[in-house]
Amino acid sequence: MADEVRRGRWTRRRGARPKLLRQSQRPRLDTPKEVRRQILPRPEVDPEAFGRWSERFARFMGTPQFLVYMTAFVAIWLVWNTLGPQDLQFDPRALNYTLLTLILSMQASYAAPLILLAQNRQDDRDRVSLEQDRQRAERNLGDTEYLAREVAALRIAMRDVATRDFLRSELRGLLEELESGRGDDGVAGVRRDDQGGRTDRRRG
Repeated sequence: MADEVRRGRWTRRRGARPKLLRQSQRPRLDTPKEVRRQILPRPEVDPEAFGRWSERFARFMGTPQFLVYMTAFVAIWLVWNTLGPQDLQFDPRALNYTLLTLILSMQASYAAPLILLAQNRQDDRDRVSLEQDRQRAERNLGDTEYLAREVAALRIAMRDVATRDFLRSELRGLLEELESGRGDDGVAGVRRDDQGGRTDRRRG
């Protein structure tokens, strides 16, 4: 019986042990992650400076000056290794200008990724400028809609407000009424005076 109990405990322990190991192997959030040491140090390159240099190189390769320089270099290379003395030829024609081919292929292999890098940087700048233009257009549209609403509100409010032309027309109407009233009073007074003089004459 005791042996069976011991075997049961041992089996339980053996069954529980892998679980404990699995839990211990799980990464915990309260413990910082260990930084692995690198065998060989990685070269640190400033991506911004390298990107600017690649853009300058790509711009220079797209200029006529680079094409002229490259053409002159290849022409001088071919003439020297074709017509020059054989003892001084470093890339003879018999070997099909192997060195020149390697130089041009190496230049092309380096120029292609540099041009792609410059294009990627230009695409990033274009994306940022487009985003800024979109935000600026949205702000302008919002300002225009706000001004349109304000102008419409002012037009609606101006319908109930007396304008300058309306006041002028009203004042002119009142002035005409006053002038016409004064003229009628003067004519009535003259008529009264004439009638009073006639009665006096009749009495005399």
